[in-house]
Amino acid sequence: MKKLHVMKQVLKRTRVERPLLCFLVFFLVIAAVLWLVEPGMNTYRDAIWYCCAVVFTTGFGDFVATTFLGKLCSILLSCYAIFALAILTGVVVTYYNQAIQIQYEDTKLHFLDQLERLPELSQEELKQLAEKAKKLR
Repeated sequence: MKKLHVMKQVLKRTRVERPLLCFLVFFLVIAAVLWLVEPGMNTYRDAIWYCCAVVFTTGFGDFVATTFLGKLCSILLSCYAIFALAILTGVVVTYYNQAIQIQYEDTKLHFLDQLERLPELSQEELKQLAEKAKKLR
């Protein structure tokens, strides 16, 4: 549950939620079009299932687009899904890399600050600093 909350915060801070919402709307519209034009898809649920198969796999074969419009919608959905998932992956990786870089810089600044105040440090602080230096090797 905590990871889901972190992911939600990342999406909000990076402002990628709007493109993902657009993708969801596009997904649902394509499912509706497929439901209307494809003879093998009897329910909207079948069309949603087919769209999931197009987005996440190469298809299961239980539903197949047979009309030109159905095939075109499948191609558009597949291309848009690749684009949307690439954006999401890139945003999340960039966000975490920046967070790690900030943490690294903070740690480095703290370490340098302690080195500058070396004569003022207590014995315990000197031991901790020595242990940190050993870990850096």
